[in-house]
Amino acid sequence: MTRFNRTCAALLAGLALGGFAALAQAQAPDWPQRPVRVVVPYGPGSSPDILARIVNERLSARLGQSFIVENRPGAGGNAGTEHVAKATPDGQTFLLSVNAPLVYNTILFKNLRYDPFRELTPVTLAVSSPNVCAASIGMGVDSVKGWLDAMRAKPGQFNFASTGNGSISHLGVELLKAKTNSFAVHIPYASSSQAVTAMLQGDVHFACLPGATVMPQAKAGKLKVLAITSAERSALLPDVPTLKESGVPDIQAAPWFAYMAPAGTPPAIVQRMNQALVAVLREPEVVEKLKGQYFDVIASTPEELGRFMREEEARWRPVIQRAGLRPD
Repeated sequence: MTRFNRTCAALLAGLALGGFAALAQAQAPDWPQRPVRVVVPYGPGSSPDILARIVNERLSARLGQSFIVENRPGAGGNAGTEHVAKATPDGQTFLLSVNAPLVYNTILFKNLRYDPFRELTPVTLAVSSPNVCAASIGMGVDSVKGWLDAMRAKPGQFNFASTGNGSISHLGVELLKAKTNSFAVHIPYASSSQAVTAMLQGDVHFACLPGATVMPQAKAGKLKVLAITSAERSALLPDVPTLKESGVPDIQAAPWFAYMAPAGTPPAIVQRMNQALVAVLREPEVVEKLKGQYFDVIASTPEELGRFMREEEARWRPVIQRAGLRPD
């Protein structure tokens, strides 16, 4: 079992042992009294956007107020994440963000204009999802071996899309290149949906992106699925091999999605939001919808998310530094 999977298992075990039960007993404030913004730092149709819209519908029903998605793409997720970090901590603004803006960019960027560990408050680690490596039909490959052989034979003639500099879809491919002595040019996009569109149009040759945006096009025969970037096969994609199974040295690059609030948000509001999110994420209908979008539900406590982010920072810092990865 991978460290990521062990951590997720520990989170779920902690909840089962009573963490959530204690949280449910917390004194709930008279909140919300007006519509609440959930900022997604990526564009419409991106994986975080899809997740937010599924969850918001049920949050609104459960808490009796509208939860509105506000897309703020830009700077690889940094722009929207910074916006929430600087927002008024009054319980009216939350963030649904991912690995890079919440952890990796603190390592990659020397002048990051926000500190996610100090200016944001964890709410819940909501879901994870395997990244799917897929190639455009025009690239003419149908296996990981053929993909890598093509890059080695024609260095610099192929390119790949990501959801931004420093994103897991960027770092995962950079690690792949470093471990396999292959090369392709990086082209960042504002969202996974834009990256997939670029592949479909032939503007880029391949990408490793969340299944929610890749698999519908792959099932339609418009993209060729090659592998997933998790260490083990996913129950959501049982027929897709891992990179390791395909002969690539160990690479673990799975995206995760977390809800955060501006630092200073009243603890009682954070607790109530966590309680509502965990309950929504565990509703059978929501679980099925999320599986249909290739999301695995985690639903942690705020404390568990905070520890997980620190563990991710410690795990990826030496990897990023050893590989000499840069955000551009």
